Amino acid sequence: MTDTVPVSQEQRGLRGFMNRGGFWRFLAFLVVYLVIYLGSGFVIGHLGGHYVDDDLLSSLGSVFLQVTASLIIGAVVLAAFSAYLGWNRELYGRQPIYRSKWMWIAPVIVATPIVLRVLGIDWGLHQADVVAMLLATGLLIGFVEELTYRGFAVKMLRDGGHGELVVAAVTSLAFALSHSMNLLGGQSITVVGPTILYTFSFGVLMYLTMRVTGFLLGAMVMHGLTDPTTMLATGGVDEVAADASSGGLLQAAGLFTMLLIISGYVLVLFIRGRVKDQRPS
Repeated sequence: MTDTVPVSQEQRGLRGFMNRGGFWRFLAFLVVYLVIYLGSGFVIGHLGGHYVDDDLLSSLGSVFLQVTASLIIGAVVLAAFSAYLGWNRELYGRQPIYRSKWMWIAPVIVATPIVLRVLGIDWGLHQADVVAMLLATGLLIGFVEELTYRGFAVKMLRDGGHGELVVAAVTSLAFALSHSMNLLGGQSITVVGPTILYTFSFGVLMYLTMRVTGFLLGAMVMHGLTDPTTMLATGGVDEVAADASSGGLLQAAGLFTMLLIISGYVLVLFIRGRVKDQRPS
């Protein structure tokens, strides 16, 4: 007579699918999430009227409808899903792997252009409510994108048994390629191409920031400060550097961004380690 081993709730259905981790399961999760996120943006775009076509920094409504609204939907979906899966402790808790001192290079490299932009931005150029909304939206970007790519993605690849070099490279590549969706929004390949190169490197630095600070929150904060200061400096979303008419500090931030891009591609080669297999038996 053969005994039947009961299957726990964590091993069945959607929870079981997600808990087994691995690249293909992460890819399936990412596709579904992006459909929801981009779909919500499409609907908002059709309901937003002239705000969707206006300059991003021209009004509170432009910032909210062009960027913030779809991020709120994405944040709610991701937060609810992580709670449903019971992953909050793993996603937001201390990283289950050692950190090396050299990894502090990453947050320093990311923080430098942020500081230069904060000092160089003309804070009186835009309405105070627009600036406040943009700063709040930046933190929301940090939460949503880091939870997706350094949260869900990293956990699922680790659960699939991959080493940290693969985890960092694949999650950063997925993060970078997701920005190719900007082509659907009308951005030219001359903008999207450099953005993809930049975001891969930035993804690596965010992974290292998470590793060295020990928590996903570290990457969320750094990411959340990068995007709004970049938008205020360049006047748009996913613009890599300020133009030639910008002040000296903003020009320096743009030059340092070039160093940021190079550093990510170099530092990823030094990533080592492997988290103990956490897949359910």
